[in-house]
Amino acid sequence: MSTDGAAPRQDDAGPLSGTGRKPPPALELLVHGVGGATPQDMLGDPRTTRITGDGTASIHRRTDDRADRPWDNGEPLREAYSWSNLTSGNGARALWLLLLPFMIANVAHWMRPATRGHHRTHHVYDVLVRLTALSLTVLMVAGACAVALDLVAWQCAGSLRCAADSSWLASLEAEEGWWAQPGRRLTVAAALPVLLTGLLWWLSHRTWSAYESAYPPVRDRGRGEKRAAGLSLPGFWYGRGIVSRLRAAHTAAGLLTVSTALLAATRQYDGGPHGAPVTAAAGLVLGILLLLGWAGVVLLVSRHGRTEKELDEQPLPAAARGLPRASLALLALVLVHTGWDRPGWEAGGGHPGGEVFSALTVLQGALVIGLAAAARRLHRLAPEEDRGALYGLGGPAVAMMACALAGVFTAGVVQRCAAWLDPGAVAGSSETGIAGPPVLLSWQAAVVPALLLVVAVFASVAVAKVAAATRRLAPGIPERYPGEPVRPDEERSARVAAATARAGLTDSAPGLVGWTCAVSLLLGVAAVAGAGLTGRTPGELARVPAAVSGFAALSQAVGSWLLGFGVLLLLTMGRRAYRDASARRTVGILWDVGTFWPRAAHPFAPPCYAERAVPDLSWRMATWVDTTGGRIIISGHSQGSVLAAAAVWQLDAPTRSRIALLTYGSPLERLYGRWFPKYFGPTALRALRADVPCWRNLWRATDPIGGPVRVGPGDGCPEVDHDPLLDPLYYGRNLLRPLPEPLLGHSDYAAHPAYEEERARLYRRLCPGAESVPEQARERPG
Repeated sequence: MSTDGAAPRQDDAGPLSGTGRKPPPALELLVHGVGGATPQDMLGDPRTTRITGDGTASIHRRTDDRADRPWDNGEPLREAYSWSNLTSGNGARALWLLLLPFMIANVAHWMRPATRGHHRTHHVYDVLVRLTALSLTVLMVAGACAVALDLVAWQCAGSLRCAADSSWLASLEAEEGWWAQPGRRLTVAAALPVLLTGLLWWLSHRTWSAYESAYPPVRDRGRGEKRAAGLSLPGFWYGRGIVSRLRAAHTAAGLLTVSTALLAATRQYDGGPHGAPVTAAAGLVLGILLLLGWAGVVLLVSRHGRTEKELDEQPLPAAARGLPRASLALLALVLVHTGWDRPGWEAGGGHPGGEVFSALTVLQGALVIGLAAAARRLHRLAPEEDRGALYGLGGPAVAMMACALAGVFTAGVVQRCAAWLDPGAVAGSSETGIAGPPVLLSWQAAVVPALLLVVAVFASVAVAKVAAATRRLAPGIPERYPGEPVRPDEERSARVAAATARAGLTDSAPGLVGWTCAVSLLLGVAAVAGAGLTGRTPGELARVPAAVSGFAALSQAVGSWLLGFGVLLLLTMGRRAYRDASARRTVGILWDVGTFWPRAAHPFAPPCYAERAVPDLSWRMATWVDTTGGRIIISGHSQGSVLAAAAVWQLDAPTRSRIALLTYGSPLERLYGRWFPKYFGPTALRALRADVPCWRNLWRATDPIGGPVRVGPGDGCPEVDHDPLLDPLYYGRNLLRPLPEPLLGHSDYAAHPAYEEERARLYRRLCPGAESVPEQARERPG
């Protein structure tokens, strides 16, 4: 390992007993987990000093500590890496909640089975995920077009009563004159979807320059070194190239969506008896150019994927760089064409492009089915232990959830805007004569109560399972504390048993996700079929019994309100998070898992914080070993353990030989190993175990997030997993703890005596014969 400007590495000290050599410097590098922690809390000292880093992510040390001190008084030099601001620091980042479907689609890219080889099937999987992500961008911009172009400019501004009820539309409403033609109103309303596309581009570009541009440390891995883990590849955490290419494609797609909506409106008039040949011919030429633009977008998304074996530093191709500009120029021409004089043109009914939502839904269904076929093939070819959850269908299931959530967001916004313009438009009984939102969106609203009912059934089953498990576990809780001569406390035993049972629900998540996705798929098919076959909203169905029609109308109304409430709740959370730092941190927790992965499928997803955090940790460990020749214990809690593992994988073998891994409350196997088997499956975790001298993992049965990593012993080091820690630490009152101990679950692992014991054991493994390390750590005072 070599880094620019670093001092040469000191020679390995080797065994220390009887040599007279002082022990090498010892560093414990702490990495916090979900929700974040302050450096003062992590280091247990109110006086800390920032060693390196900035206001977004930095490494801190206690002010009185020196950099080269050895293990002293049972404790090493300690440094804390604080990365919470990467996900929850800036108030504007609360708006990332609106990008939730994009994030979920991006996660689907990484959920494939761990199949080696079969590059063609992997390529098909990649392309289908990226096309599904592209459809989400088109759906979001189409939703903005439905509000601005359809509801406002086409319907409400074209209705005297609706425009009269909306004073802000008075300037666009006229029975005759320049604004009387729908095309001119559409040109003005197009500003909303165009601005939305520009905002998405700006957010992606702004975070791209800050997150995807962190270089990994310079390494000399050697020719004979084999790397079994995908996260060890040099270019894994450097996604600058792929995000730049995808951003160009998605920006162009957003602009082309607006152009498509405008041409769909003019085509109806130009193709009729009153259409002028010149405008019809111009529309035909623009349509051909539009098709070529869409072909370019699909080609760019399909052909250019990630490059992980080396840093992707290739400049953006000229064609990709020019695609958004060409799409913007085409949009300008379409705007001129749309605003051209068309005598006698009047808007009637809904916008002619309303069928795009049905087409998008069918397309997304086909993409997810194709993705499922590719995933099943990879699943069958993968080693049995690395197949992951849901029989390899975790990625397709999550992709479908992204599509469903995007549909819910779109339907909720459009339905509420329609109700705002005319409360009766959503139910098909408009008082102002407007047609209301596209029919499919009303059907999607109608199936929401049914989906929530299914989720409520699953929740009831989960509650029943927890109650049954609590009754089964409670009698055996006192037996976990054989050294305490106390009388069993039924209430306390029930609380501990309930916490253990609730923590076990995490292991039932694959079944819940699978069934929810299956029901969502069936309901989505029903919505598309109902909209396509009837052409009416559920509340307008006349050829059905009155009871059925009434239930459908009620379902549509309740679903519409639920969709609107969901969108408003999301916006309220974002507004509160902007003003309240604690709420902002809570919002950030939602992204700690989803935004761990690089943006490989959707460039408008929230940025990957690990592309900054992993290089930070790798640089710190590499340079500290190079300058001091010391030993490091990287200590990660919760999500911090995942960052720690990823950072260790990025180091060269000589540096890793001086590093031990201590994880606690870790989701490495319980969450990442099951859902992301290619990168954290049993094979990858065994490779990580072989890459470091020693690794120990602490966990509790009451922890709903962390768990065992299930990796066996090796090279003289014991099994990775410690026995489950008692929680609470003591069952009853005693001389050391006269007050009842709390249930800790996922928190305060460092307060357990096993933490210091395992840390000392790891250092003895790194430095055989280190006499200054106690055989057994002292218990912390209560």
